[in-house]
This record gives sequence, C-alpha cells and structure tokens, in this order.
Amino acid sequence: MRQSLQGFRKFLESVEPARMVALGYLSYAVAGWLLLALPIAHSATRVPALDALFTSTSALSTTGLVTVSTGHDYNLFGQFIILVLIELGGIGYMTFGSFVVLSHSDTLSERRRQIGVTVFSMPREFRIDKFIRSVVVFTVITETVGAIALFLAFSHSGIPNPLWSSIFHSVSAFCTAGFSVYDNSFEQLSGNFWVNLILSIESYLGAMGFIVFVDVWRRLIGKTQYVTLTSRIILVTTAGVSLVAVILFFLGEPSIRTLPLEERLMASCFQVMTSVTTVGFNTIPIGKLSQASLFLIIMLMIIGASPSGTGGGLKTTTFSAICGVIWSSLKGRNKVMFWGKVIPEERVWVAISTLGFYVGSLIIGCYLLSLTESAAFESLLFECASALGTVGLSTGITAQLTPVGKVIITVLMFVGRVGPLAFGVALFLPSGKRDEKETDDLAV
Repeated sequence: MRQSLQGFRKFLESVEPARMVALGYLSYAVAGWLLLALPIAHSATRVPALDALFTSTSALSTTGLVTVSTGHDYNLFGQFIILVLIELGGIGYMTFGSFVVLSHSDTLSERRRQIGVTVFSMPREFRIDKFIRSVVVFTVITETVGAIALFLAFSHSGIPNPLWSSIFHSVSAFCTAGFSVYDNSFEQLSGNFWVNLILSIESYLGAMGFIVFVDVWRRLIGKTQYVTLTSRIILVTTAGVSLVAVILFFLGEPSIRTLPLEERLMASCFQVMTSVTTVGFNTIPIGKLSQASLFLIIMLMIIGASPSGTGGGLKTTTFSAICGVIWSSLKGRNKVMFWGKVIPEERVWVAISTLGFYVGSLIIGCYLLSLTESAAFESLLFECASALGTVGLSTGITAQLTPVGKVIITVLMFVGRVGPLAFGVALFLPSGKRDEKETDDLAV
C-alpha cells in the first residue's frame, strides 16, 4: 500500500504543470458531478446524470450555463455544492491547497510553486506564496462585504430568503460565475440601482484580477514606486472596451429604447459589464436582443476578463498584445511596444498562440454543435462563445440541447476554464519538454 502511494506520488510529481492543472480541474468536476447526481442534492424532481455533469462543469468553470433550474431542481445542499465548485473554480483549486500549506509553513514546495505560476500568470517580481495569501484575503473580504451589501438590498426589495441569496450571489458575482437561484437571473431587479451597482463592482473586481489588486496595494503601501505594465494594460483596456461597448449598446439596442433614460443607461452598463467580466448575469432577456447587440456581446465574451482573475475569455492582455502586433505592423516596426516599452517576443508568441487555440476551439465547437442542433446559427455561435468564454449568457437554447450538444458545451466550458492554450499544452506537450523561461512584466 505504501509503495503504491509512493509510486502515485512520484507520478504526480513527474506530470507537467499545465497537465496537472487540467487533471486537477477534471478531478474536481467529476467529484462535483457525483455529489450533484445524488438524490439528496435534488428537490422534488431527480436531475439526470448528464445534467448533473453539465452543472458541475459549469460551476467549476464559473460559466453559469444551466440545463436545469438551480433554484428549483437543486435543494440547499445541492446549491451549496454548486457554490463550493464556483469558489474552487473562481480563485483556482490550487489556491486552497497552497493556502493550507502556507498556513503551516512559510514557503511552498518547488512543485506547488511551478503549478501556482501556471495557474496564475503574473509579472516576474511577484512572489507566488505572498500572492496566494493576498488572493485568499482579497476574496474573503470582497465576498463578505458584497454579501452584506446584497443582503441589505435584497431585504429592502422583499426578496425571499435574502441571507442565502446574498451569500450565493456574492460568491457567484465575484467569481464571475453567473449562477443564480432565480430562473430569469436579475430581470426582476433590472431597475434596482443598488443591486446593479453591487453586482457590477464585485464582478469587475473579480474579472480584473488579483494581479491588479496586489499591484495597486503594493503601490499604495510604498513597496513599489509604480504600477506594473500588466496592471496598466488591464485597467486601460477594461475601461476602454467597456466604455465603447456601453455607447454602442445604448445607441443600437432597440429593445431598451422605450425604457426611461436612466434605466436604459443602467441596462446598457450592466449588460456590457456582464459580458466583459464574463459574469453572465442579465437584467434584460438575451433572446430578445437584436443581432447587432448579440454580435457585440459575442465580441466582448471573446475578449473576456484579465489574467489571474476569476473571468474567462481570451483575456485583455492577450487582446492588447494582438492589437500591438497589428499596430506595430502598420507602423513598420519589428518590435511590439506599449507606452514606450518593448514586449518580449516570447509573450507575443504566447498571445498569438492563445488566439489561434481560442479561435480554433470556437470554430470546432460551433461546427460540431451545428451538426447536432437545429437552432439558428447565431444562437449556436452565441452559445459556443459563451461556453468557451465561461460567460453563461444564452439566447435560451441551453435546456433544449440534445445530449450530444450538452457534451459539446461541457467540453467547451472545461477548455475555457483551463484555458485553450494551457489545454493544448496539457494534451500535446510531452512532460519536461516545455522551456521554463522567465516572464517579463506583461502577463498574457
């Protein structure tokens, strides 16, 4: 028995970090599936095994797409399991284990450090042990404050069971999961300013990432004299994309033109926020949006959140690097530059590779879904982009997917959580063959 355990431990230590991350998420998804498939997790109607797997993967990947009702088909125990999976997926399952180790030790093993660096793409001057402590503290504080604020807002609005609802949605918002105990998400609270504001703040904090939080905090307490290039790119890109998208949505979406001006603006801001952060909540029916607005949301879902955050998508830093490549080509430069700083060539290659894997995964997923489903193509494309970007928005076709279609979306959600490039590395790269080069200031 001892020899078997030692052999298994040696096997785990020999697995390449990116592959280890994928296997870790897979094991948690399977464990969540088994728990959610138990009758004690269901309400009156039993949830089929495939739908339990779909829900487990959706929660762990912090996507939010559902084929059954979270609030009605799962009881409190089932919803608690979903919440645990959301937390594990949101800040990374390795974070919990590493934090437990750090609570009894000052340092991490080299193996945990390698996997931690793989999970959290970060500037080279960040120490992974201190970073993980900061991640856990930041998460606990943000989710606690968010839950208290939501409890007050829900209680004032007459929402049933406001305590559990506030806890569940605070975690779901910060982890950009989009899971809700309400079947129509937050459509019934579309005009509630405080609920919209609290959810938006939590989602942006989670999506912009722990790099920005740690970086800004180090700057405020005087440990550094400047904010890193990564944080500046994240902040500027997130703000710029959000502002442009809000203007386009506000002017171009016909379904909100009859709303009062302030509600129309609030709906535009919230729907752009939920797409950019990949949180997946909605205050207006997605299935009633125009094709132009659906396409805009697809673009936002593809761009996604930021590295080392809880959101998905291509990532703002990767998007910025690709834009930098295009701009440098137009200017006739042979190097990619941001604000006078040269981006290392290996980072540019990572950005291009990530884009290739991401677009390839989206194309393959959409093609396969087109073979199995009869819905309109734009709805299928939206569903695939939402799954791969771990967003959770849908035009309303998720519950009607065929069993094969559910499997396709499940795979896309898993790939989106691990990361298309990391998933490709985990599949195709032989162990020990990856170059371990130091990364520069830009995390992609």
